[in-house]
Amino acid sequence: VGLLSSRSRSSCSSLLPHSLLPPKAMVSSRLRSSTSSSLVTRSRVPLAIVLVCCARHVAGFAPSLSSLSSLQHGIRARTSFVCGRLPSTARSDLRRKFVAPCRSLASSTQDGSFTKDLEDEIKKQGDVVRNMKAAMKEDSASHSKEELDAAVKKLLDLKAKLEAPKQEEEKVAVVGDAPVRVSNIGPLALARNRLKVREIMMSQENLVGKEVIVKGWVRTVRSQKSFSFIELNDGSLPKGIQIVVNADLPTYAEVEKLCTGASVAVKGTIVESPGQGQQYEVAASEIELVGDCSGKDYPLQKKRHTLEFLRSIAHLRPRTNTLGSIARVRSALAQATHAFFQKQGFLYLQSPIITASDCEGAGEMFRVTTLPSEVDKLPKTKEGSIDYSKDFFGKPAYLTVSGQLSGETFACALGDIYTFGPTFRAENSQTSRHLAEFWMIEPEMAFADLQSVMENAEAYVKFVVKHALETCGEDLAFFNQMYDKTLLERLKDLVEKPFAKVSYSEAVELLQAEIAKDKSKWQYPDVKFGTDLSTEHERWLAEKKFQAPTFVYNYPRGIKAFYMRDNDDGKTVAATDLLVPGIGELVGGSQREERLDVLVDKLKEFGLSPEDYWWYLDLRRYGSTPHAGYGLGFERLVCYVTATENIRDAIAYPRYPGNAEF
Repeated sequence: VGLLSSRSRSSCSSLLPHSLLPPKAMVSSRLRSSTSSSLVTRSRVPLAIVLVCCARHVAGFAPSLSSLSSLQHGIRARTSFVCGRLPSTARSDLRRKFVAPCRSLASSTQDGSFTKDLEDEIKKQGDVVRNMKAAMKEDSASHSKEELDAAVKKLLDLKAKLEAPKQEEEKVAVVGDAPVRVSNIGPLALARNRLKVREIMMSQENLVGKEVIVKGWVRTVRSQKSFSFIELNDGSLPKGIQIVVNADLPTYAEVEKLCTGASVAVKGTIVESPGQGQQYEVAASEIELVGDCSGKDYPLQKKRHTLEFLRSIAHLRPRTNTLGSIARVRSALAQATHAFFQKQGFLYLQSPIITASDCEGAGEMFRVTTLPSEVDKLPKTKEGSIDYSKDFFGKPAYLTVSGQLSGETFACALGDIYTFGPTFRAENSQTSRHLAEFWMIEPEMAFADLQSVMENAEAYVKFVVKHALETCGEDLAFFNQMYDKTLLERLKDLVEKPFAKVSYSEAVELLQAEIAKDKSKWQYPDVKFGTDLSTEHERWLAEKKFQAPTFVYNYPRGIKAFYMRDNDDGKTVAATDLLVPGIGELVGGSQREERLDVLVDKLKEFGLSPEDYWWYLDLRRYGSTPHAGYGLGFERLVCYVTATENIRDAIAYPRYPGNAEF
């Protein structure tokens, strides 16, 4: 204590009641005997004082409750002063290893003293009960039954009281309370001047000699005698950047903790890489382990995993090359979508997700309800059916299958609009082409016909694919190498060559002629007018016959939706599907039925109530115009551009029958 300044001495003395402080001589002698003179400084002595004092407390001092309260308050009040005089490393160790446990000890000992007294009382009362029972065995008249019952009751009450403080503590806990925690995140992890791997690798200027900070996740670590190689990937490119760490680096111990999956921050200098396939690498001058990773439990090991397995760990699969590249391409396609329609003068409409209308008329919709889940509690009408007037919206409501109908209302006022959002289909399908939740791009154009649809759809697809080729070259090269050797050639052809067009009737004739050559090669060999073409039919037309994206138009009215405009032949509607190689149908569009009387008749024909579509019919009553539009399944577009076979890999968290994980 004598080694301290008056201010330090006062602060340390107030940490504990005076009765708990060790003698001055003992503190001084222990410090002198166990610490070199260079360490006996004002920055070290407060820590030693606290350690000695609390060691004595832990060793068996039993102070009063008021003293313990002072101890707890003193530790909280003086921690900042004591820690403030230590080097950063010692300060962190003090908080983590000593101050937090000491506070907890001071708090818990108050309860411990109370508990010990109560346990002693319970023991005494237990002895009383046992003695009474023993006496009554020898002489039943020694104690009455009422006296024994009263003694037993008192014992039970004491035992209940012993549990009461714990229950009370749980009741008064407040959300937000937490123990004192010390952040182990260093300054490098949050440094602002970070460069992403993409910025380094795609830079047009010479970066050799530039000091940079890179952050990301470890893919591999290879340690040699005098240095180590770390492949760091930050998600901006399929391939990461190599970090070279010399063994004489002060923070080299951090490298020994690294394994696949750990997150790190690295400061270093860009140098030319002698390795093949990489222009630059980073010579590290400082490395910081930000987030450790358990190598044994980490599911993404250094091997190629199946896409099916990766779906079971969808929260981690973006760290793989395949899913990371799909995510980057998807992002680029989404950005290009908005850019295309904005350049074309379209307005972006956010259509509702909850609807009372079945746009497709198929009835495969998810119901939205707040009615009780118990069948016996459902409200019923007089006829015995469910009374939806008691539901949240006062009528049956569903998740939308399309934003088209809403889009038409705005197109008939603002000219050209597009929607881009999630849609839902309760179709019990486990194929690689269907999802229960998917995104749709749905433009609607006023004063337009079927030809306008095909022209706009072709321009859109070419625009977004060209954008992906320009901005995601590394990702598409990865898919071309790993999944489809013809991908890049196919995408370039799509951008440069015109799309093919064929009527539905002619397409059926072409298919019939091809199937007649060998029916055994076809899963669905029966094709005639009125057949809803299957994927194998669509892919043959696009991949074999025309070898290009192909518009099939003028479909039979019986296999298309109610809102599609009837052609004059009475057999077909002004509808089209865009078929692309490897996928099949990508776009479905039509000219909308603008004639009120015809639309009312078609609603009835399709089993739909005109009263439910009164607002949709109003568009035909008040200033009707010829208008047209189409819908494009965004996940199918992603599959086409990335050569992804299963649509469940084209969306972050796929929803399909039996699966709603994550």
